[in-house]
Amino acid sequence: MEWLDNSRGTFIGGSQVRRPLARFVKVSQQELDSVRKLYESVMSYACHGLFFREGMVLAEEVTKSIALGEDPLDVGRKVILERGWAEEVAFTDAGARVRGSIEAVPGGDVETCHRLRGILSKLLEAKTRHRVRLAEVECVSTGGRECVFEQEGGA
Repeated sequence: MEWLDNSRGTFIGGSQVRRPLARFVKVSQQELDSVRKLYESVMSYACHGLFFREGMVLAEEVTKSIALGEDPLDVGRKVILERGWAEEVAFTDAGARVRGSIEAVPGGDVETCHRLRGILSKLLEAKTRHRVRLAEVECVSTGGRECVFEQEGGA
């Protein structure tokens, strides 16, 4: 692994540079909402697809750590709760129901839980071993009691 030493404009490589296994950062709900609004101001609603893919990438890392025989939904639920993405997650036959989504901000006119939608979609893919794309059909941001995700096309 190499990295740039900006003070001298040189690269330093070798075993003295170690990458930590995992580092986590904290981002507030307000900061996450501000980032969403920034992207929407530049890209309109096209950024929602990017947020969805971001969620899928985040969940991909989780699914890589699942041991043989472990249920991806149980592991995923635990990670979602531990990392503060939501306060409650229940997987259903149609998709998932979530309370306390970090992406939900009441008073909006569109659904906002795009990253979480990507995370949940990837976890369901790991469970079913088939492509899954969830749609957010109810959101706290638009006045719902909880965020409800169902498979697109009613599958």
